[in-house]
Amino acid sequence: MAVFIDTHTHITDEAFAGYEDSFIGRALDSGVTKMILPDIDSGERGAMLAVAARHPGILFPMAGLYPGSVGSGWEKELELADAAARAPGIVAMGEIGLDYHFSTEFAREQKKVFKAQLEIAAELDIPVNIHLRDATEDFFKILDECRGLALRGNLHAFSGSAETFRRLSKYGDWYVGIGGVVTFKNAGVAEAVRKIPLERIVLETDAPYLAPSPLRGTRNESSNIPLIAAKIAELKGTDTDTVAEVTTSNSTRLFGI
Repeated sequence: MAVFIDTHTHITDEAFAGYEDSFIGRALDSGVTKMILPDIDSGERGAMLAVAARHPGILFPMAGLYPGSVGSGWEKELELADAAARAPGIVAMGEIGLDYHFSTEFAREQKKVFKAQLEIAAELDIPVNIHLRDATEDFFKILDECRGLALRGNLHAFSGSAETFRRLSKYGDWYVGIGGVVTFKNAGVAEAVRKIPLERIVLETDAPYLAPSPLRGTRNESSNIPLIAAKIAELKGTDTDTVAEVTTSNSTRLFGI
C-alpha cells in the first residue's frame, strides 16, 4: 500500500468531537500513516496537543497563532504561541500568516505577529506552515524583510499560480500544500500543479474543510488524501504510487518526521 502524510488536518475541530480515534483509524487504513496538526490559538491549543500526545508517531503538532485569531489581545496570544513552539515535539510554526479576506481591521497587527513568528521559527530552526489569503504582496514584503533568516516551509492550501510558486522559490526551501481543491472542476490550481515540480509538493486535506471530488460538500478527512494524490498523478502524467513516494519524502524532509 502507498504511504502518505497529511500535512494539515484539524482533527480537534468540533466536527470530529468524540470521533478522533475512528478518524485516525480510517486514515491509517487508507495509507495515511502520519498527520500534522495546525495550531490556531490558545483556545484550541490544549486539545490539539492532548490528542497528539495520545498518538505519538502518528500525530505531530505545530504551534502558532493563526492570522484570523489576531485581535485586540494579540500580544498575549503571541507570547503563548512562542512558549508553545519551544515545547518538545513541535514540528513547525503554523498555521501562521496573513488573511485579509473578511477584514483588514487588524492587518497591521497580523503583519507584526507574522514577522515575529517567522523570527521564532528561524531561532528554533523549524519550518513554517503558511496561511495566506488576499494578502500576497504584504506576504512577499515580509519575506523580503526576513531574507536573512534562512526560512523554510510550505504555503498551506495553495491556490496560486506557477508564477507565484517561482516567486516564492527565490526565498529558499519552499513547498506548496495541495489539497482537495485541485480535484474541483475548472480549479485554477490544477494548471499550477502541472508546472510545479512534484519534488516541491506536499499533500494536505485541511479537514474538515475542502473535501475532494466526488465528496465535495461533505466533511473532509485525512483518509481522503489518496483521492488528492490520484488527481495530482493524473495532472502529472504519472501514477499514485509515485506521487505518494515523492510527496511523503518531501514532507518527511521538511518537517523532520
